[in-house]
Amino acid sequence: MSNNPIDVEKLVEIVAREVLLALAEQDAHAAHGEHCSEECAEGICVRTCFDRVGQVVSAGATRLTSSLGGIPDDPSVAHMIDHTLLKPDATADQIAQLCFEARKYGFASVCVNPSFVKLCADLLKGTEVKVCTVIGFPLGASAPDVKAFETETALRDGATEIDMVINIGAVKARDLELVARDIQGVVRAGHAAGALVKVIIETSLLNEEEKVTACLLAKEAGADYVKTSTGFAGGGATVEDVALMRRVVGPEMGVKASGGVKDYADAESLIKAGATRIGASAGIKIAQGEKDARAGIPPAAAPAGGGY
Repeated sequence: MSNNPIDVEKLVEIVAREVLLALAEQDAHAAHGEHCSEECAEGICVRTCFDRVGQVVSAGATRLTSSLGGIPDDPSVAHMIDHTLLKPDATADQIAQLCFEARKYGFASVCVNPSFVKLCADLLKGTEVKVCTVIGFPLGASAPDVKAFETETALRDGATEIDMVINIGAVKARDLELVARDIQGVVRAGHAAGALVKVIIETSLLNEEEKVTACLLAKEAGADYVKTSTGFAGGGATVEDVALMRRVVGPEMGVKASGGVKDYADAESLIKAGATRIGASAGIKIAQGEKDARAGIPPAAAPAGGGY
């Protein structure tokens, strides 16, 4: 897929300006060398401040919107879960079981490797459960054109949500043009087919400034979500990372917490930090934990083994 070089250049310029804002001349009245900007959507405002090295130093939102990427009207955590099976040795029978569980518990989607998209699309036809797949997974090191082609193939097979891994090395090398083209190609392909696109930034491999850069690139490229992790890089979602990502992208964009979400307590803390989607292989255990919590059953008293 071809990309307009002018669009990419503008995108990089916007992100570089935001991340390296402190390198520009500061207002004489700005306290402690900080620069703050405010973004509002549907009456909800997020104020974000950058220090002299471009790091987010403070921010906050009055509440989260319920628009695209926001918390759904139904408060059930189950409806925010991408029920996930991405093991390299997953079988068709296991994927079929995953789809059965997603229908039973009303999960937002199943998240599977591209080779299983057709099977999931057939098994979930006529239901509200979406079919999510992963692109450039898990390393993110494929060329941008390869990721765009992989996206188009998955969409033809029936995927309705796309989780892509950015080129992590390019982020660390500050090759923002490559990262921008990487994301933009997948976003264009996904949106042309009406699919949501989530950008995995792999937080465990990035420092704070790199996380901010990656989130801003994803936002400016038009992605629908930023996502913490693949779960394959030695780290997963943390409350601190989710809170940072929420502050950076503002109130409208989705934030998906993925990797190491093992139970309802984990999911609840990540949602409170700003996550609007949870990626987990422990979806059943999380849903059962929510049910127990609503029934007033202490976690220690819940039956062992809760399903996953």
